[in-house]
Amino acid sequence: MKQLLLRIWRDERGQDLVEYALIVAAVGLALITTVNTLSQAVVSLYESITAGLASIGASGQ
Repeated sequence: MKQLLLRIWRDERGQDLVEYALIVAAVGLALITTVNTLSQAVVSLYESITAGLASIGASGQ
């Protein structure tokens, strides 16, 4: 039983898969954070533009 546990402990065949999964998870988290921040900036810019256009329309007439 001890030999079996030692052999399982030293087996590294699944190690690469776990490392790739961690890398994919980290990249995915970074992308989600970036897209969320970027979308908030775009919404803010859009609101600023529409407010500016509304003020031009109101004062122009």
